[in-house]
Amino acid sequence: MDKLRRVLSGQEENEELGLTAQVLDASSLSYSTRLKWFVICFGGGILCSILGTALLFISVKLFALFYTLGNVAALASTCFLMGPLKQFRRMFEPTRLIATIVMLLCLILTLCAALVWDKKALAIIFCIMQFLAMTWYSISYIPFARDAVMKCFTTCLS
Repeated sequence: MDKLRRVLSGQEENEELGLTAQVLDASSLSYSTRLKWFVICFGGGILCSILGTALLFISVKLFALFYTLGNVAALASTCFLMGPLKQFRRMFEPTRLIATIVMLLCLILTLCAALVWDKKALAIIFCIMQFLAMTWYSISYIPFARDAVMKCFTTCLS
């Protein structure tokens, strides 16, 4: 319908858009639609993580797979709120670069330990590290939260 409007109004001259313009043009969802899909994707991620935790006693491979899939879905859900390009840029800002790298590394190492190397204990350790890295990454979006957590831990350990 948009193309028909452009043709009728004589604005068809700029037919070849760049990749960024095409993505931004295709992702013109309303705020309520973005919010609904965020909730659906985030809820699915939580459900996969819970299912993965329940599968721990049945199979470590399924546990690692579902737990990691849940974390990836929860991470991807934020793309609906701010858009994939902005999300990607914010992930690799200097303030959260290390947290992002550790989190992505833990996601990959969890899957490698469970599916490729077949090391059950190592997969569980990487899942714990994945949880901690995802938590640290998530609180990096809250102003002064990392400082408060660090101060709390240093106070408790002193």
